[in-house]
Formats: sequence, structure tokens, C-alpha cells
Amino acid sequence: MLVLQNLSNALILACTYILMAAGLTMVYGVLKVLHIAHASVYTVGAFVGVLTFSWVGNFWIALTVAMLVSGVFGVLIYRSTYFYLLNSPRTVPLIASVGMFVMFTDLLQKPFLMGAYQRAFPAGGAGLPAIKTALFSFTAKQVLILIVTVILLAIVYLILTRTKLGLSWQAASMDREMASAVGINLNQSIAANFFLGSALAGAAGVLVGVYNNSVFATMGDLPSYKAFIIIVLGGMGSLPGAILASLILAIVENFLVASIGYVLPRDSIAFLVLILMLMFRPNGLLGRE
Repeated sequence: MLVLQNLSNALILACTYILMAAGLTMVYGVLKVLHIAHASVYTVGAFVGVLTFSWVGNFWIALTVAMLVSGVFGVLIYRSTYFYLLNSPRTVPLIASVGMFVMFTDLLQKPFLMGAYQRAFPAGGAGLPAIKTALFSFTAKQVLILIVTVILLAIVYLILTRTKLGLSWQAASMDREMASAVGINLNQSIAANFFLGSALAGAAGVLVGVYNNSVFATMGDLPSYKAFIIIVLGGMGSLPGAILASLILAIVENFLVASIGYVLPRDSIAFLVLILMLMFRPNGLLGRE
């Protein structure tokens, strides 16, 4: 019973990892740059979500608005910065991304935005029921996270496999110059990629904000570190790898904490897993050789 409950808790934790890492993986796939400012998109999504919920009192509207705003925010980041650095060495957009992350984090902490205080996000389980069985249970909030994650992953899968846009992303991830040569509009394709990846990050921010009933200016820092670790574990640019790595990392974290307590800080476990992976499989679980 305890094992199944730990697995259930790990599944919910993995859901939040997946949404953050999936967006980051998609952006890396076409740009081949670690998008450090992705953490700010996550926080903006949570901030917009809590503001919208305070105005309308409906979680689903708040989630939709947060995803749309996060998506637009991601496109603005691309058009204002990465667009001009597409042909630059990889270190140049990486440095620019770090600069944007620092700038946005500082802005979000200003009193006229989020400030230095936490904001409550009392959306609860959005009217969904809790699930309780003899072997495991999910709270209403956990059910909400699971449902939203499954829906969003299904949408991403359909876009990637059933649309020309998804195929253009796959082509761009393999060879941008060749994709452009065969008629793919790279700028539009990358902008759309940023929109969807950023919308996923915004959704993750909303879900974590609701689960913890707390939103604050630096809440995206730790999830972004975990997301970077996950995309390395899964294989750089591999979305299935990111999903698999999220599940593995969440399970390892939950079972280690359950077995040895907090003797080992929970957030350090991800770095230990990363070190072991780099030692034995440096290309990641599903990375290309």
C-alpha cells in the first residue's frame, strides 16, 4: 500500500516536471540553446493565473488566460532576442538568455508586480473529486494536475505528429538550413514552437501555484534547474526522453525521501542522478549518439 501511494505521489510530481521540461525540450529542439529565461515564463504563468482567478474565480479560465499570456510572452522573448541571434555561436544566445532571466526575475520582484511576498492561489481542485481506494489515493488537486497534464500532452502529441507545424519543428530540429531550403518558414515555425513551449511552462506554473497555494517571484528557479537536468537525462531535444526522465526522477526522489527521510536534501537528488547518468550514459536515456 505504501509503495503504491509513493508511486501515486511520484506520478503527480512527474506531471509538473513534464510540463516544464517538455516546453524547454521543444525550444532546445529548434534552437539548440538552453533557454534559461524559461523559468521566468513559468513564474509569469503562475502570476497571471492567480490574478485572473482573483478576478473571475474560475480555474479553467485562469489556466487558459495564463497559458495564452505565457505563450505570447515566449514569442516576445524570441522575437526580441533569439531572432537576431539564430546564426550566432551557441554561447551568445545562452548569455542573452541568462541576462533575460536575471532581468525578468528582478522585474517580477518589483512592488508594482509580484513584489517580495507570496500570493495565495486558493483554486482548490477546481470542483474535481478526490480519489480514494484501499491501495492509494489522490487529492482533488492531484487529480486536477493529472487531468490537465494528460490533456496537454495529448494536444502536443497531436500537433507534433498530425500537423504540418509539428513536422516543420521536427525538420528544424534536425537541420535548420535544410528545412529553410525546402520552403519551411523558420521564423514562423520557431515562434509557434516558443508559443506552445511557453504555454506549457505557464500551465506548470499555475498547477504548482494551485497545489502549493502559493505564488512568488522566484518560484520558477528550482523547477527550471530540475527541467534542465531532466532534458539532459532524457536526451537533449527528445520529448519522449524528457517524459521518461521526469517519471524516473520523480520516483527516485519520492522513494529516497520515503526511505531515508530528509538526511539527503530532496532537491540534491536530481543532481546526483544527473552525475550518475553522465558517467554511464552521457547522451541521455533516448538521446542520439
